[in-house]
Amino acid sequence: MAWIALIIAGLGEVVGVMGIKQVTLRGNIAAYLLLGIGFLGSFSMLTYAMNTLPMGTAYAVWTGIGTVGSALLGMFLYGETKDWRRLVCIALILGSAAGLKLISS
Repeated sequence: MAWIALIIAGLGEVVGVMGIKQVTLRGNIAAYLLLGIGFLGSFSMLTYAMNTLPMGTAYAVWTGIGTVGSALLGMFLYGETKDWRRLVCIALILGSAAGLKLISS
């Protein structure tokens, strides 16, 4: 269950980052709500996951999901570059997070 909570926490981080982008673009109350709800949910689920998982593993996987998710959102929703080197780096982050999952208890 902790790993599921950690995945949800990572997705919440992506929602929060999307809220930050919306605040910079629009600055309306909906954008601030998206930002707040995303990060509140993310931190809550991360806290829950850290009750079971090692801190370093949980934090690394959480930030990895947030980094990859935010980079992909930027590429597909906001027209950021899809350069092959950027995609290779994203793949390395995903591989590292998967590796941590495999070696964690």
